[in-house]
Amino acid sequence: MQLTLTAILFATFLWWFSTGVVFYLNARPTRTFRWSMLAGSIVLAVALYGLWASAESRSVGAVFIAFTCGLVIWGWHTMSYYMGIITGPRRERCPPDCGRLERFFLAIATSLYHELAIIATAGLMIWMTWGQPNAFGLWTFLLLWGMHVSAKLNVFLGVRNLNTEFIPERLDYLTSFFRQKSMNLLFPFSVTAGTIITTLLIQQASTTDGGAFATAGFVLLASLMALAVIEHWFMILPIPAEALWRWSIEPSAADTESSESTGSRRQSVTAGYDTGDSAGTPAEEKNSIKPSTRSANA
Repeated sequence: MQLTLTAILFATFLWWFSTGVVFYLNARPTRTFRWSMLAGSIVLAVALYGLWASAESRSVGAVFIAFTCGLVIWGWHTMSYYMGIITGPRRERCPPDCGRLERFFLAIATSLYHELAIIATAGLMIWMTWGQPNAFGLWTFLLLWGMHVSAKLNVFLGVRNLNTEFIPERLDYLTSFFRQKSMNLLFPFSVTAGTIITTLLIQQASTTDGGAFATAGFVLLASLMALAVIEHWFMILPIPAEALWRWSIEPSAADTESSESTGSRRQSVTAGYDTGDSAGTPAEEKNSIKPSTRSANA
């Protein structure tokens, strides 16, 4: 019981804190990005080594190390994306007369390099842990990737809370691909699939014969998956999720003027989201729905 509680608290804290760190670094002035990426890349190298070194161990400590490494590796990709360093070949807003299919492929182009880098990293992690008993770091990375893709698709199709407060000004063109709706047809499938996976992981943790090693690993994964499902619910429920990371997204005094300009720009951006899209939200509905925020770690 103590191990289970420790794993739940550890996963929750690491998810919350790592998300906040990414938000904080991405909110700093652009001149700091070089040093942030340098430090982040050193941490990435350490995490990859930790993943490899812990892969052959069946100790509880190795599970926590692998889980942490998987989350850190994912955090590096998130940071490089929102800093605008690894994104995609397209850095322009969606044309107002763009059709659904064209809009989809243009949206892919905005983050193509980011997704390819994730695929390459996943391949490297599979190679590093292949045939080893401790692949929990790899599964951590893959779960985060899967729910990340799900969240992006849901925002593309339309959700209540667009969370534009978490989109830096340098990536403002991304908001032209968002849609604001009370819900979309994919959302129920996303949360249902996430809930089923969470349930299966909990069941595996309670019935595994792998001892404390396996129990800790599956509880960590189940906790992370449950948090990802909660993040999905933040997209449609009127919950001010930004309070969780206010310490990391509050603008500094030096950045106040820029932040105020960005805030006023984002308040007006939703007005044209559904231009040219027959599946968009009616103007009456958009006027009655106000976006809030949620975590961007998924």
